[in-house]
Amino acid sequence: MHCPFCGAIDTKVIDSRLVTEGNHVRRRRECITCEERFTTYESAELVMPRIIKAGGIREPFNEDKLMAGLTKALEKRPVSIEKVEEAITRIKANIRSTGEREIQSRDVGEQVMKELRDLDEVAFVRFASVYRSFKDLEEFRAEIDRLSKDNSK
Repeated sequence: MHCPFCGAIDTKVIDSRLVTEGNHVRRRRECITCEERFTTYESAELVMPRIIKAGGIREPFNEDKLMAGLTKALEKRPVSIEKVEEAITRIKANIRSTGEREIQSRDVGEQVMKELRDLDEVAFVRFASVYRSFKDLEEFRAEIDRLSKDNSK
């Protein structure tokens, strides 16, 4: 690790700790040359499959897009950011567990809807209305009726 202060190549690790549920390692380092201390964070770089959009275009998985979609659906709803981050972690784990190099965007959308259904029913219907392109009020009613029926089981 290069020193951010003097650019020296040699630094030593003084302390290491697990952070954020063991997904990251926080390291305190000291430069051997200038003796300045600094902190670094390490996390495993896990390769996510590429996303195949409806038109056949392939693009890299974008966690920011996933967060934006969930956040938009959950806008002004009583769901903590921690719950949203947990949902994103589950979605990413499910995508990685397929072992595929590419995955259809509709599969990601279905996983998002599953997570939203568990997090907040209003957010689920909001997301479903856009994702499934509801055309009229009857499609909203049908989805709400399906949701009510599932919850009564």
